[in-house]
Amino acid sequence: MKSEEYATVAKGNGMWSVLYRLYQLFIALPFVILATVLTAITTIIGCTLGKARTWGYYPPMVWSRLMCWIMLLPVKVEGQQLLDKRQSYVFVANHQGPYDIFLIYGFLGRSFRWMMKKSLRNIPLIGKASESAGHIFVDKSGPKAIHKTYEQGRQVLKHGISLVVFPEGARTFTGHMAKFRRGAFQLADELRLPVVPVTIDGSFDVLPRQKGINFVTWHPLRLIIHAPIAPEGQGPEEVQRVLEQSYDTIMRDLPALYQGFVANPDQ
Repeated sequence: MKSEEYATVAKGNGMWSVLYRLYQLFIALPFVILATVLTAITTIIGCTLGKARTWGYYPPMVWSRLMCWIMLLPVKVEGQQLLDKRQSYVFVANHQGPYDIFLIYGFLGRSFRWMMKKSLRNIPLIGKASESAGHIFVDKSGPKAIHKTYEQGRQVLKHGISLVVFPEGARTFTGHMAKFRRGAFQLADELRLPVVPVTIDGSFDVLPRQKGINFVTWHPLRLIIHAPIAPEGQGPEEVQRVLEQSYDTIMRDLPALYQGFVANPDQ
């Protein structure tokens, strides 16, 4: 069933929509709050005691899967077999909404570090847990801050850990992809690492970006891991080649409803 058809079914089943919202308020929400607090505390304590590579990945991975399960959202993952467990990658994905985090953390199947907005550091417990796990907060306050951010990314990749980046830098308002920034591709080029495009589909339908309180809408989720793009050269032309190939690959597996470029004013 296509995204347009799921939307039509959801709108047409008013009773299901009401029951699903009540379920979210009185059953799912208390579970989500408890699970989030416990996961954050476990991550902070585990990473403080050592082995951030383990404690920074497995508790959030389980938490992310639970976030999909408790909302009754089916998840389909494709392409995990294309990855080499011994290889470090730069994963680049489109950014549809909050459930992108749960899809990638829960189902990518790799220990990694995020490059995330600096503002996320201010979220109680989650920000501290992310810092303890070694995730990188992107600081765009000036040239020195940007340089420091990407130096952190270099060090992560040099130690054999993969990196996950949303090259758009901001969630979509429309479900469509905006432009990709070059930073992640420049890091991959500098260190001669493969870039793995990842298509996220359904996250925007589940929880679109809008102001105020928003309920989850039931919709299947897909995480499509594409074949790694190996470096063929080095320099600005190679960076542009990999960026464009990644963009086109991710776009190709989006539903027709969300095909095509749409500028994001938040970029």
